[in-house]
Amino acid sequence: MPNDHPTPSPAPVSHAPDSGTGCRFCAVLHSGPWNARRGFLLAAGAAAAGPVLAQVDVGSASSMRRLVPAEQLEAAADQQYDQMLAKAKAQRALAGDGHPQLQRLRTIGQRLIPFTPQWNDRAKQWKWEVNLIGSKQINAFCMPGGKIAFYTGILDQLKLSDDESAMIMGHEMAHALREHARARLAKTQATSMGLSLGAQLLGLGDLGNAAANLGTQLISLKFSRSDETEADLVGLELAARGGYNPESAVTLWRKMGEATGGQGGLAFLSTHPSGPERIRELEQNVPRVQGLYQAARRG
Repeated sequence: MPNDHPTPSPAPVSHAPDSGTGCRFCAVLHSGPWNARRGFLLAAGAAAAGPVLAQVDVGSASSMRRLVPAEQLEAAADQQYDQMLAKAKAQRALAGDGHPQLQRLRTIGQRLIPFTPQWNDRAKQWKWEVNLIGSKQINAFCMPGGKIAFYTGILDQLKLSDDESAMIMGHEMAHALREHARARLAKTQATSMGLSLGAQLLGLGDLGNAAANLGTQLISLKFSRSDETEADLVGLELAARGGYNPESAVTLWRKMGEATGGQGGLAFLSTHPSGPERIRELEQNVPRVQGLYQAARRG
């Protein structure tokens, strides 16, 4: 969706009124000298051929996700994302291509995207986008299909380094790659409809159309603790492979914990609770990806 009136750089992005929507860590194409979508597609195409062994252990993705067609879910995500960007643009809260914070985020995206197909082969065809929205909310997310958005509140209030921002982006990308929204939707719909897994495999029925009637659910879905653990670990590895210090995942979540008692929208923290257990798990896995980080830095 072209931005006919990009926000002047380096002028700050205006803040959109906080919606109160509980979206999670999860670029519209602008006319300009740097084509974001083409750049991301080139980055994704640069991924090394052949499988790369994962250093973190998260097991297999949920089989329940297969009950909801990926194409329908990604199409619904595209529509919601475009609507959100249009609203932000109308409120003059959508950052233009020249905004320094957006440029930093897109650079991080370019470095992480080449390593996404090893986690989900569909990522090769995703039209990755990264956008920045002016809002005091501490929030970020990645929708199914690779649609990423950060709010300025999470960058400014937590004073994130690029390494810490990469951990957030990797975490949110991991939710999309592991298709947590797809599995959560399938479980919710199947339970509410009283349908068994076997029955759904034989005929999707209404569940097959559920993705097309989501409303704002994709931005407000709450993932399980196991989903969050998967996203933490997969995101940790993605960021390490992109050359970002894995130890920053620990400092990030410490900042998140400190922010719990602060001011401003805490939509992110309502869906990503911080705590000692989460930090301990990350600390245990940092050594597993240190070699990937060191190799990326040497490269």
